[in-house]
Amino acid sequence: MTACMERKKFLTTTSLLLGGAFIRTKTWASPTKKSIVRPPYLQPGDTIGVTSPSGTITLEEIKPAVDLIKSWGFAIEIGKTVGQKDGIFGGTDAARIADFQYMLDNPNIKAILCARGGYGVVRIIDQIDFSHFRKHPKWLIGFSDITVFHAHIHHHQRVATIHSKMCNSFPDDWPNADALKQDTIHSIRKALQGERLQYNVAHHPSNKIGQGKGELIGGNLRTLENLAGTNSDIETDGKILFLEEVDEPLYNIDRMFWNFKRTGKLDRLAGLIICGFKTMPDDPEEQHFSLNLQQIILEKTKDADYPICFDFPVGHQVNNYALKCGCKHQLDVTPTATTLSELFIS
Repeated sequence: MTACMERKKFLTTTSLLLGGAFIRTKTWASPTKKSIVRPPYLQPGDTIGVTSPSGTITLEEIKPAVDLIKSWGFAIEIGKTVGQKDGIFGGTDAARIADFQYMLDNPNIKAILCARGGYGVVRIIDQIDFSHFRKHPKWLIGFSDITVFHAHIHHHQRVATIHSKMCNSFPDDWPNADALKQDTIHSIRKALQGERLQYNVAHHPSNKIGQGKGELIGGNLRTLENLAGTNSDIETDGKILFLEEVDEPLYNIDRMFWNFKRTGKLDRLAGLIICGFKTMPDDPEEQHFSLNLQQIILEKTKDADYPICFDFPVGHQVNNYALKCGCKHQLDVTPTATTLSELFIS
């Protein structure tokens, strides 16, 4: 356990009436002293760079995203890695480093949209120079494998980023896309233009009632687990942690949550948000794992006094809404609903 986890962080515990039930509000001090920096929000005419630091993707595949973003009033600069292929990657490690570095350092690019996830960022993260980005921050957008960037930037640069869908999730036929798909895509535009994000979610019977305030941090569970002990590891004290996962058997999810528990990442949260989890079915020829998703998580957090919610609309699914990582949020879990609200800091 790190020194920051060993320090006492508890500041206040209060009780209040919310949704007809008394709940406890727990506030912990964050171990990180430097305040989060929000990059400038985008204005009409600003340029968004599109790059592929993870998996390979073609120009044709990103065209629906490019066309729609241009209709919002933004310009697009397509990186050299789009259309490249080196095995499963969007170009060689060197090519992906160079393209991403160009996007970071180019003052005319005001936001960076990752074209897709997959795998590859961990191969290049330690070779990227963030010194210019720290002085001139810009929004970085993506999820899944892009969780590496969210975690690394949050820890070292303390710059807010956007966890959201990427180019490969934009519908091919926008006018005829269903309302949910359109709404999730528009949440990216709202985040980039500085709208305050707030999401209201139906009650889940396994939720744990409460209220918490803190910086929002998280992403893909397996990716975050693999960052443990590295230069990109996350600190969770006093923060609202959100997690999502796809195509993992329940026993693997159980193992990953044991990792989070044993490394102290679940000890002093301000709140825990369990997003979309698509689990792999059990092998019919093998014995079934005895716990479901909710039981796995509640087992690891049985002594926690922070709010926990399930089925939040983020992850490898259609209802994958944008979240501003690093920004302060309030999580309210009541007996009837869950609300996650971005808090503006004056």
